[in-house]
Amino acid sequence: MSSISVDLSGKAALVTGAASGIGRAIAEDLASRGARVLLADIDEPALRSVAAPLRDAVAQRADMSSRDDCRALVERARRAWGGVDILVNNAGLQEVSPIEDFPEDRWEHLVRVMLIGAFLLTKYAIPDMYRKRWGRIVNISSLHGLVASPYKSAYVSAKHGLMGLTKTVALEAADKGVTVNAVCPSYVRTPLVEKQIADQARVNKMSEEEVIEKIMLAPAAIKRLLEPSEVAAYVAFLCSDEASGITGSAQLIDMGWTAR
Repeated sequence: MSSISVDLSGKAALVTGAASGIGRAIAEDLASRGARVLLADIDEPALRSVAAPLRDAVAQRADMSSRDDCRALVERARRAWGGVDILVNNAGLQEVSPIEDFPEDRWEHLVRVMLIGAFLLTKYAIPDMYRKRWGRIVNISSLHGLVASPYKSAYVSAKHGLMGLTKTVALEAADKGVTVNAVCPSYVRTPLVEKQIADQARVNKMSEEEVIEKIMLAPAAIKRLLEPSEVAAYVAFLCSDEASGITGSAQLIDMGWTAR
């Protein structure tokens, strides 16, 4: 766990994509700081396993591409805790394919989960934040919310759109005690990235070792993958009162990718 001292006692957090990877690390970190956490994911068995040892945590299966599921999550938090204080839009997935071969339904699904789902949860959760005059929305974007890579047109488009949503809502919410920010990590050691390595090897006709060396780490100054806990610590800081002046921002944790 991070050594950053952030007390979130009494705050209610909703974290999507919380069954593994970055979302799991964020949910566990927020719970360790005293937050009551509603964990959401489509993988219900894994989700309940993650939530079980956490204090004041509940789990709910939800598909972020479903309007009804998004609404149900916020309504549950409202019934239990009077609303969501901290919303972390983290749910994500990947598809690696040339544009001419990209499955159309899959392209639309990625955008629905990562952009439209984030819009819906923000729309449903923010009225309670406005009422309380306090709220934190943290969108887990990506380095690919700022730059592009080949064969990831759906993911890159969704993450670029998420950056636009972040900035727009930040301007609307600024005078109501609510901050809205995006965290943009480079490659993080998660199941999503591990699957990408195999997909990139197939599309680029490389070995998996070459994908890591020549695609994932070559543009970075620091030659390693990020750990989920590093992203979670950054999210916790953005939820603190000390970060109340940070809004509408893209917070890079990119190993020096964009320094060139």
